[in-house]
Amino acid sequence: MKIKCPTCKKWTEWKDNPFRPFCSERCKLIDLGAWASDEYKIEGRPEDEAGPMPSEKEN
Repeated sequence: MKIKCPTCKKWTEWKDNPFRPFCSERCKLIDLGAWASDEYKIEGRPEDEAGPMPSEKEN
């Protein structure tokens, strides 16, 4: 099965690809860098603004 690399859009083989879903280590590291530099964001409030976890609430 062939898939498109999410970073460079190059078609790559899925089976036996150690970097999947990326085509190469380079594309994998580019994606990691984008997350680390806040280029990608997940919708919602930041965790520290969400309040304590249920197990952390005082009774």
